[in-house]
Amino acid sequence: MNDQKTNTIIQPEIEEETTIATAYKVILFNDDWHTFDEVIAQLMKAINCSYEEARDYTFEVHVKGKAVVYNGELSECLKVSSVLEEIALHTQVVA
Repeated sequence: MNDQKTNTIIQPEIEEETTIATAYKVILFNDDWHTFDEVIAQLMKAINCSYEEARDYTFEVHVKGKAVVYNGELSECLKVSSVLEEIALHTQVVA
């Protein structure tokens, strides 16, 4: 009989590092001085949505006092908020 040793190389397990991105939100608040048309137009500009979607958000803001109008990375939320605030709309970015 021939004794041959089998060489087995054991590789360490490599753990993958996963980054979990925190989702941020832009909240738009109701006010008494902007018209529906102004808010709709600014939402379309800020989040690049359809007229119908902007109208729905505007109505939700009007009825509920506020609405989440955008979800995404912090940098994008800050851009959206900035565009909405160009006409003095009140927004808040939250995690």
